[in-house]
Amino acid sequence: MLVAGALDPFRRNRAENWANPSCTMSEDLLDAWNLHVGAGRARITDGRGAHAIVDVDAHANGIADALLSGSQSLSGERVAILATPGAAFVAALLGIWKAHGTAVVLLPEHPHDEHAYALVDAGVTRMLVTADLKAMSATELATPTVIEEIATKRRAFADAAQGAPALMLYTSGTTSKPKGAVLTRENIRVQAALLRDAWGVTPDDTLLHALPLHHMHGLAIALVNALFAGASVHMLRFTVRELLSAMKDATIFMGVPTMYAKLFVAMDGVDGGDLRALGAHARGLRLATSGSAALPVTLGERFRELSGQFPLERFGMTEIGVGLTNPLAHAGRRPGYVGHPLKTVETAIKDDHGNDALEGELWVRGPSVFPRYHERAEATAAAFVTDANGVTWFRTGDTVSRDGQEGPFKILGRTSQDILKSGGYKLSALEIEEVLREHPGVLEVAVVGMSDEIWGDRVVACIVARHGHGSGATEITPEALRAFAKEKLAFYKVPKEFVLLPELPKNTMGKVQKPALKAALSSRP
Repeated sequence: MLVAGALDPFRRNRAENWANPSCTMSEDLLDAWNLHVGAGRARITDGRGAHAIVDVDAHANGIADALLSGSQSLSGERVAILATPGAAFVAALLGIWKAHGTAVVLLPEHPHDEHAYALVDAGVTRMLVTADLKAMSATELATPTVIEEIATKRRAFADAAQGAPALMLYTSGTTSKPKGAVLTRENIRVQAALLRDAWGVTPDDTLLHALPLHHMHGLAIALVNALFAGASVHMLRFTVRELLSAMKDATIFMGVPTMYAKLFVAMDGVDGGDLRALGAHARGLRLATSGSAALPVTLGERFRELSGQFPLERFGMTEIGVGLTNPLAHAGRRPGYVGHPLKTVETAIKDDHGNDALEGELWVRGPSVFPRYHERAEATAAAFVTDANGVTWFRTGDTVSRDGQEGPFKILGRTSQDILKSGGYKLSALEIEEVLREHPGVLEVAVVGMSDEIWGDRVVACIVARHGHGSGATEITPEALRAFAKEKLAFYKVPKEFVLLPELPKNTMGKVQKPALKAALSSRP
């Protein structure tokens, strides 16, 4: 079995994993938070100013007390949060956890119907909202309480069972209806400890946070990771200029490929003096990461030119948090790869027949892997598999390759939508996309497989042209793109069709919604 072993730089054997102080099984989720509250160094900065962590903790105590209403525990009751990013959101999240509840985070930018779906699916009856979003929370499904109107408290709360649910995050819905992934207190605590150690997060750090909070990336990988390591957090809504300006006071930035793309689109329009100043801010970062989707190598290289580092790529999912990561040292990062497993993460790669391979579906296991989907017994059963040795694994649904048994992993795409079978060949849509991005006229690209009687999957490349290449003498055409692809790709990888579009459908994390794209292509006259 190709399991990440003792020679991997981010893993030891299982006995050493469980002996690691960062990963002991006796700690409570909030122990790390409580430790840093006592130290009092961290702060959370938002649109209302800077908030000392001790004050945020007192607000969280008041929220927990209000939720409990005299009872000892919420016993996993699901409580929704609809909040503008900032200290009030953090207080609400921690208040739910102090009361032993399960947080269900709603995104303010989502329409009412999506909020209603989550509230009904999760069985939520109470909601914590920030004052600015009170009108948006009007619904008969859950009773809203304004976070800012809850008084602060100074009190302690008992630890909860490590396996108790703490968070329900909904999957992105790129391949099916969103499912609520239930994450336990131990899942979250172990994930925060793993990332603190792997990425060297300390109380001396300040995280620049502009990610949505309803998603694993923004909530657990970025926010909780930083707070539980005692770091400060600057939370803001994403705009390129504000982001670049705030970088001067940050040491860590965690983003998605779309953020990096928008950064460079905006920077292409500034003059040389501004560009140098903005570049100086980026060079001050100790760590920049990219996740939630594959980072185009072209974007990563541009950021390296600007900041001196290629963004640290890693592989993560709602169900597992971060499972694989490139090393913290700049020199060890390999563009286009996602590195090695974290300490407590075990991996296997299986081919279509369930055999061990160097290319196939990625299976993972470990204490950061979620236990179930909420009230989705069939989906949960389908997500896990027990091998011939009686070991249970989570099937990620992602196809990966590896450079030898000790080499780094490379993500080839979602098995269901990025691995195409065309004319007898198995193709990676992500590989074809990466090559097409090298064309100077291509801003964005998504490759999909359309059902075809002859080819199986007819490979179609959907292109968004870079500004200045959409008309006139510099216009890019399907013919020009095909000629370019033929110079870079094997003949069987060249898309059968090139479609120029004004934009690609995306979710709130900037991930292309390929099912929606295929539906739009299918409806063409």
